[in-house]
Amino acid sequence: MRIAVGGIHTECSTYSPVLMTVEDFRVLRGEDLLRAEYFDFLEAEGIGHIPLLHARAVPGGPVSRAAYDVFRAEFLERLEAALPLDGLYLAMHGAIKVDGMDDAEGDWISAARAVVGHDCPLAVSYDLHGNVSQRIIDQIDIFAAYRTAPHIDTRETMVRAWSMLIEALRHGTRPGVAWAPVPVLLPGERTSTEDDPAKSLYLALPEIDKRPGILDANLMVGYVWADEPRATACAVVTGSDRTAASKAAEEIAASYWNERKNFSFGPVTGPLEAMLDIAEGATTKPVILADSGDNPTGGGVGDRADVLNALLNRGWQDALIAGIADRPAVEACFAAGEGETLTLRIGGSLDPSSAPAEVTVKVMRVDDPGSAAERQAVVEAEGIVIVLSARRRPYHNIEDFRRLGLDPATMRLLVVKSGYLSPELAPIANPNLMALTHGVVNQDIEHLASERRLRPVFPFDRDFDFAPKARLSARWK
Repeated sequence: MRIAVGGIHTECSTYSPVLMTVEDFRVLRGEDLLRAEYFDFLEAEGIGHIPLLHARAVPGGPVSRAAYDVFRAEFLERLEAALPLDGLYLAMHGAIKVDGMDDAEGDWISAARAVVGHDCPLAVSYDLHGNVSQRIIDQIDIFAAYRTAPHIDTRETMVRAWSMLIEALRHGTRPGVAWAPVPVLLPGERTSTEDDPAKSLYLALPEIDKRPGILDANLMVGYVWADEPRATACAVVTGSDRTAASKAAEEIAASYWNERKNFSFGPVTGPLEAMLDIAEGATTKPVILADSGDNPTGGGVGDRADVLNALLNRGWQDALIAGIADRPAVEACFAAGEGETLTLRIGGSLDPSSAPAEVTVKVMRVDDPGSAAERQAVVEAEGIVIVLSARRRPYHNIEDFRRLGLDPATMRLLVVKSGYLSPELAPIANPNLMALTHGVVNQDIEHLASERRLRPVFPFDRDFDFAPKARLSARWK
């Protein structure tokens, strides 16, 4: 049997002015896709996997229409060339915003369905922060989403979706999908599965999987920084029995709705200056401070210097800021060389709405992986070490620091552009603080511009009633 594999995966804040281009994506195609660690579980007796194209990018602003059209065209061309197929698996995110288009995943998946035809089963895996639409549900037979945030089950989720597809092909069955939208939109930082009530809600899902007629139960938080009609939480259930799947979807949706007022931030959280006051009084280290409004893994631009300016104003010593995206500053460091001193304007190179920091720095280290877009520089200014990157990127893994000769555990204060901390940084935080900073993914969601969302939706609206109602995929009716 022949299963084609591909997809597109990123998350886009509609509040960001910086469009993503082709160069922002890591693209796997052909045999490189099958060799990649991300997809190396694709092996089953009697199954031939046909690699198409998979494009993935660090979250950011909307994807330019030109970039999306390039990827879509190549994906469909490869899909058509792969026919005939017994199945199709798409590894998606769910929160792409293409400039000038609503529901890009709906467009991508619908186009794929048109190529493979009605009889080919189609499975998708999603991030739990993706947004779902009836258009998407109507094209698919199998759905699985992450059950952890921070995401530590990406691979397991992909295996769940793929395994259901394999089983359906081997046994000649055809699963279906039921879903129930929930008018709630909360940020991931308030719905981390490390904390209740989200922790308990997600721990209940594997038990629902065990019910007769249920294959895979999912709770989608959705993506709050997308001001578009499909942005909503929902329950999505893959099953073999319509009634059982619909009942489970409504139960999951109701459980989320009933807890809507009980979600809160996990770490100590507050305005930047208040968090710095706490950090100054701490006798332990490293204090890790999350610059939440400019988090690139949530769609932030990643180039704001607000925290750097605040630390400079306080005369702070022994801090590490990792990092600030500023390609001109990185190029200036490379031109100067290690050990040299120069004056830099750090920040605001992508989104000029924020105030840069004007500082004299010493270049401690430059790192050249071989591409100008991947270059990094480490500089020191007035007792503060700053990691500069040529492109938007997070610094969430210990190896990110080791590569640059840095040890975050030894710092009095580590500042990262993040919301909840990554699984590698959270264990060393002593303590973990989250600053409610400015940016295109700021946590003041109740005051986000809301021009295109379907209303009412909590917490933008609070006084309305709701009762979940499951809907079936058009393919399952």
